[in-house]
Amino acid sequence: MTTRNLYDTARSSASFRVRIALNLKGLPYEHVAVNLLKGEQSRDDFRALNPAQLVPLLEDNGQRLTQSLAIIEYLEETYPQPPLLPGDPVARAYVRAIALSIACEIHPLNNLRVLRYLMRTLQVGEEAKNSWYRHWVEQGLAQLEGQLVAGGRAGRFVFGDAVTMADVVLVPQIFNAQRFDCKLDQVPIVMHIFANCMQLPQFQAAQAERQPDFV
Repeated sequence: MTTRNLYDTARSSASFRVRIALNLKGLPYEHVAVNLLKGEQSRDDFRALNPAQLVPLLEDNGQRLTQSLAIIEYLEETYPQPPLLPGDPVARAYVRAIALSIACEIHPLNNLRVLRYLMRTLQVGEEAKNSWYRHWVEQGLAQLEGQLVAGGRAGRFVFGDAVTMADVVLVPQIFNAQRFDCKLDQVPIVMHIFANCMQLPQFQAAQAERQPDFV
């Protein structure tokens, strides 16, 4: 019998990615809440599981896996149906590039640790913090829009009409952008893809509001 636990928190966009991927693969899991706002990621019991003190962490049949994109790649290799990466190497590289543009270029600048450092250590005010957030997200999404235009592969989703890892990473970032009132009218292709993704039950079930620890 498969034992699969996902240590995550509802509002974590990295956790959101993994929840979507698990849902798309049809893989059931047990949710284990780690409250980042209360510092539960720094408790001894969780630090023993993941010394980096980050979510998500996936336990799959005794294997512990960290970092959302690495987890998604593991799921793709271990449970290949339905695929989240196209078969052609060039197309796979393109999908990975879009996913990494979000996960490595946009998300790190606006995650909880960075925002806390801005406010607690650098004494940046709430308005300035939000301005920082919106600047980097809006700039990053505008660049992503440019990638999609130049790539010429977008359809209903990032790569034509097939859901891929790129869509899995894109959707949580848009939720975050909406929370902080980022301007999104300048990225019509991105928002078209987002709307199509959110028509799918696997994406709907993974959103923060559907999680047992959502507050």
